[in-house]
Amino acid sequence: MQRCRVRGKNKISSLFSENLIESLLNMYVIPIYVRSFVVYSKSILPTATILVVDDNSENIELLADLLSNVGYQVAIAKSGKAALECLEFLQPDLILLDVMMPEIDGFETYRQIKSNVANRDIPIIFMTALSDSVNKVKGLSMGAVDYITKPIEYEETLVRIRIQLQVRESQKQMEKQTIELSEALDKLKKAQVQMVQNEKMSSLGQLVAGIAHEINNPVNFIHANLRPAEEYMRTLINFVELYQECYPQPHPKIEEWIEKVEMQYLQEDFPKLINSLKQGSERIRQIILSLRNFSRLDEAELKFVDIQDGINNTLMLLQHRLRANSHRPSIQVIKEYGVLPVVECYPSELNQVFMNILSNAIDVLEERDRQRSVAEINANPSRITIRTQLLSDRAVAIYIIDNGLGIDQNLGSKIFEPFFTTKPIGKGSGLGLSISHQIITKKHGGKISYNSEPGQGTEFAIEIPVKVSSVISGLKN
Repeated sequence: MQRCRVRGKNKISSLFSENLIESLLNMYVIPIYVRSFVVYSKSILPTATILVVDDNSENIELLADLLSNVGYQVAIAKSGKAALECLEFLQPDLILLDVMMPEIDGFETYRQIKSNVANRDIPIIFMTALSDSVNKVKGLSMGAVDYITKPIEYEETLVRIRIQLQVRESQKQMEKQTIELSEALDKLKKAQVQMVQNEKMSSLGQLVAGIAHEINNPVNFIHANLRPAEEYMRTLINFVELYQECYPQPHPKIEEWIEKVEMQYLQEDFPKLINSLKQGSERIRQIILSLRNFSRLDEAELKFVDIQDGINNTLMLLQHRLRANSHRPSIQVIKEYGVLPVVECYPSELNQVFMNILSNAIDVLEERDRQRSVAEINANPSRITIRTQLLSDRAVAIYIIDNGLGIDQNLGSKIFEPFFTTKPIGKGSGLGLSISHQIITKKHGGKISYNSEPGQGTEFAIEIPVKVSSVISGLKN
């Protein structure tokens, strides 16, 4: 039976009796014997655990007494196999490993120790004979941090151990600081994204509201005057028709003028012209309404709204990109709307999410269509499907699906990281999906994810609660 003994001031021994500890450890086959000791000096670094691996009992006893007397906790293993078993339940701060041992020598023991991810950061000092320069070089080449020569020199051994423990402690502090810096950088990125988002939404809202206001007044003037203009037009046409009825043989000059201006054509086309003006002005009014609804500058707080109206408003603003152009036919938009209740949300920011995802989908489809022939496009036209669904009485889902190129699965959640983009330089800031992720998860307490297969397309799934305020307050509490 291999033995792994622990000597020194053990935290476990202060809570339980030695007999109880030994009974518990015997259940795991490897017995440990705990012996209390007197701390030689309290000025030493905080107690560290050192595993001594040596088949020589005299060396073990010497090192155990030397190290425990200056405040270290010492674990003892008399073979490489015992050391490996010991490391299954013990994480020492440093290992003293003899090179020459039966069965498994020090080098093989070192290799097996380091093959375990949990043990890779434990510093190991080899113990070799004074004249054994070959083994010293081999040990250091394998990655050992130092070596101690036999016979053991007390002061030198303690200094070497203390230095390596200090180095290890410094490494731990650096790792901790690295993690803290990484977390701080992540928070800084998120704060920067939020600042960009807030400024972007504020600027966008003010710009859109300003443009909508400036256009709205003259358009309303035109739209309001089209109805009386239509009435005047019909009065004039009726007058001309009445004149022609009463005077079928007009003066030659009048008859010549009627032929010159094509009076018959004017009578037929004038109503059509007025009707086109009415349709155009109504279209402009709808665009202005979509702009105002999209920005919703006056609705920065939570509101109960129909999110499908927000999707429709976003699509209205993207019509110019969805229409056919010289490079491709129009991009099809299929709406599969479910019956949804009004949802409590931040309307402007939720519209921004729809805009980001739909714009990305259009970018991908346009890029794919540039690489296809007209025949290929007609056979498999570019398509965006928008599906809404009531998941329960507490949540709704929005699915935005395109049949584009798809997203590389290796990217994983990176696409939601700030400033990450797969677009060429100058084509994207890498903020759109990151901002969308924050809006959905942080401000609405929802979820956003994607599923994609290269060459098959991408589906973005958004889930938000029907009543956001109750979810957000629950998260804060």
